[in-house]
Amino acid sequence: MRPLQKSFADTTMRKIFETAGDKIRKVIDFLYPPFRKYMSAQFFRYGVTGAANLVFDWILYFIIFQFLLQKQMLDLGFIVLGSHIATFAIKFPIVFMSGFLLQKYVTFTLSELRGHVQLYRYLIVVLINLFVNYIGLKVMVEIWNIYPSVANILVSSFTVLFSYFFQNHYTFKAPGEKE
Repeated sequence: MRPLQKSFADTTMRKIFETAGDKIRKVIDFLYPPFRKYMSAQFFRYGVTGAANLVFDWILYFIIFQFLLQKQMLDLGFIVLGSHIATFAIKFPIVFMSGFLLQKYVTFTLSELRGHVQLYRYLIVVLINLFVNYIGLKVMVEIWNIYPSVANILVSSFTVLFSYFFQNHYTFKAPGEKE
């Protein structure tokens, strides 16, 4: 197969993702009118898909922790992971990909960047968010003595806005935007 020729599987998967994204976007856009005064349609889509992916994350974590690992440590032979960390490691790539696909095919559909470039950039923003969350929680809880749940809300609020800005202008930048 020539390098520029797309395979049948690639084309078929893209069509499935585009069709599903269109249907999800139509449902979200149907719910948008009451929020029109407060935010753009794109930011609303970002919030809805992000919230849906977060709930998916929570459910997946629970299922893996409770039923797959059964609250037991995971012995990989060269390292033993606590069940909570092993659960995170198992669910992270799944939730990462579902988040990426939702953003690519529902929220930021105008981007003409190649998929692998978007995926790489999405990973960078996610890793920065993990780092900001970690540092933010450490500082707020351990230095400023803010209650952990409140600190988590504050840090999460910041990272949502940070993430939207970078996903919009870096990961999935629209045509015509400068690099």
